[in-house]
Amino acid sequence: YIAGQLPGSSIPGMFPNMLPFAVGQFNPLVMQPQAMTQQATRHARRVYVGGLPPSANEQSVAIYFNQVMAAIGGNTAGPGDAVLNVYINHDKKFAFVEMRSVEEASNAMALDGILFEGAPVKVRRPTDYNPSLAAALGPSQPSSNLNLAAVGLTPGSAGGLEGPDRIFVGGLPYYFTEAQVRELLESFGPLRGFDLVKDRETGNSKGYAFCVYQDLNVTDIACAALNGIKMGDKTLTVRRANQGSAQPRPEQENILLQAQQQVQLQKLVYQVGALPTKVVCLTQVVTADELKDDEEYEDIMEDMRLEAGKYGNLVKVVIPRPHPSGEPVSGVGKVFLEYADVDGSTKAKTAMHGRKFGGNPVVAVFYPENKFADEDYD
Repeated sequence: YIAGQLPGSSIPGMFPNMLPFAVGQFNPLVMQPQAMTQQATRHARRVYVGGLPPSANEQSVAIYFNQVMAAIGGNTAGPGDAVLNVYINHDKKFAFVEMRSVEEASNAMALDGILFEGAPVKVRRPTDYNPSLAAALGPSQPSSNLNLAAVGLTPGSAGGLEGPDRIFVGGLPYYFTEAQVRELLESFGPLRGFDLVKDRETGNSKGYAFCVYQDLNVTDIACAALNGIKMGDKTLTVRRANQGSAQPRPEQENILLQAQQQVQLQKLVYQVGALPTKVVCLTQVVTADELKDDEEYEDIMEDMRLEAGKYGNLVKVVIPRPHPSGEPVSGVGKVFLEYADVDGSTKAKTAMHGRKFGGNPVVAVFYPENKFADEDYD
């Protein structure tokens, strides 16, 4: 050091704008807490925007997204613009838009398929987005209070069932109800939009549907898991509606495996009892121990008659009981409800499937009438 000067004091002619630093003054050489926070949350604040027209530039993208975020009520971090920075790759026609908050980046996910200079653009998470880390930083889904209609995004248009993440689901058995198709698709997560296409005159299903997931990251996972699965005498065709199927990324493989296992369970339920009959079979409702006591058994029978009678003309209730000798009895643990018509059985199945009974979700399927008539409850 120059004699008589303290470390950090000014040396004439050398870095005049950098030194000295007064007490409490901002020091650019030291990582500030705010900068550290911004770096830690950056992956969750960035948004990928694909399919940009050649005329797009950083300024036009920033202005546009600031305007639409304000219009839909997506600016949750206070007054001012939501966009901090924009980087554009002109060769590949995409941009990374950095938002000022994690919540605002999640709100921007609702803009997928919005028209930018006349062209629909993809709004996605970037490949470095880490859902598990992001979950601790803020909301990962768009707010349900966004005014998407203000920018022309409504269910059934660009923000609902249109855009690059719309999924085509073909090869559905004609007897599948809207609730059954929804239940199958929602194995992967909640839907933003869903439409089972029906004949205008008869109201019957045409055997295909369209959907869009709220979390666009599961689009390819759902397509890969469902495509090619056999449902009755049909084979499902599931792919993006406007392009060829894409393969899930390596980090999605575990999710894909779990989803495929879930689909197989759903498939078993549908194949066994998808075709409507007058008989509904309920499982996970009663245990063998509950059926041993005569008084308790009668109480269960009465409860079932009252509940099942709400949905139609109930003809008969059968609840197989364990044999006192301990001999095996088919159907123990199941409840069989016979109705006078299919309308009553369908309403009962729809209403009771998935309901919690004793902490367990009830599984309701149609049961073959000939087996029920023969007292074959296996």
